[in-house]
Amino acid sequence: MERSDGNAARCLELSICRPRERGPSLDADASSRPLRYHREGETGRMDALVTGATGFIGSRLAERLAGEGHRVIAFGAERTALEAARRKMLESRGICVRTGRLDDMPLLRQLVSSADTVFHLAAAQHESNVGAEYFRAVNVHGTRNLLDACEEAGVKRFVYGSTIGVYGSARDGCLDETSVTRPENIYAETKLEAEREVVRRGDRLGWTIVRISETYGPGDGRLAKLFRLVDSSIVPIIGSGTNEHHPVYVDDLVSGLELAATMPEAVGETIVLAGKDVLATREIIERVAAALGKPLRSVKLPLGPFLVAALMCETGCRPFGISPPWHRRRLDFFVKRFFFSLEKAERLLGYRPTVSFDDGARETAAWYRAQGYL
Repeated sequence: MERSDGNAARCLELSICRPRERGPSLDADASSRPLRYHREGETGRMDALVTGATGFIGSRLAERLAGEGHRVIAFGAERTALEAARRKMLESRGICVRTGRLDDMPLLRQLVSSADTVFHLAAAQHESNVGAEYFRAVNVHGTRNLLDACEEAGVKRFVYGSTIGVYGSARDGCLDETSVTRPENIYAETKLEAEREVVRRGDRLGWTIVRISETYGPGDGRLAKLFRLVDSSIVPIIGSGTNEHHPVYVDDLVSGLELAATMPEAVGETIVLAGKDVLATREIIERVAAALGKPLRSVKLPLGPFLVAALMCETGCRPFGISPPWHRRRLDFFVKRFFFSLEKAERLLGYRPTVSFDDGARETAAWYRAQGYL
């Protein structure tokens, strides 16, 4: 969450967040009357703040909530063309989008003043040319700031989007919410620290922590690299290709996030959300090829040299503030192995992912083609 948006200064001074003129309004009369909090037993409508809303998951969540008639304020960054496109998409649906920083307390207070439910998905995640303090400032201190603002405003539900990365990698067996956490990079470390900030609120805030598995689907810019590679070239399989993944289709995940915000049983709980299928790396690549209607052409390569090259690249680029073209987290796809019990999510939320990886990959491939990625 990097920069402030002065053009939207009036957005939260209104009793309801007013959409920009180019987008249709969700509630034509909303700007002329005071915003009213949703309470259980009333209309069932949320007044929701979604942070990280110009990201992949956040934009999909904000779009879903608005489409269901909830009032939504979207808070996100706009540092890339894809983030700018997501912002325009949200605005076209009548959603007010703000940009800013998680250390801007006056702005955070404005944002939560018209919210009874907060979905906190904003995070420093893929930045590779910044130090640990940047991740800590955004993921830990930024979360603490937002929690403080939520407590002051009397926000009822706070859903924190964490990551399965807190479990580390190369773990044998099925994991669940009670499994030992062993984060292995600064992103996962600071996400776990932020979880502890959430838990410290105790019963002063109706919080739920959701540990999100690898997420894919239409709108995901990162997985486009794999689809392009399978579509047009020989795919390197680095290492054995047998490490397991438990990917979740974005619409299944969004359904789970909504349930986490609305089910009373979710308050004070940490819940893992993953998808329908557990797949090895090689299976994922094979199924992507099938979704594209292409024969798979692959070559197996040893992992060791790539790890050494990544470490050297990170070390050499960091003093100059240069983003390394190759780094260790790029190897996560070939290294980490995760699959999970969804028993708790089903028991507390009624969460049951419905989209198979085959179906999700086909939907994702169709979106990439429509957007010109392939």
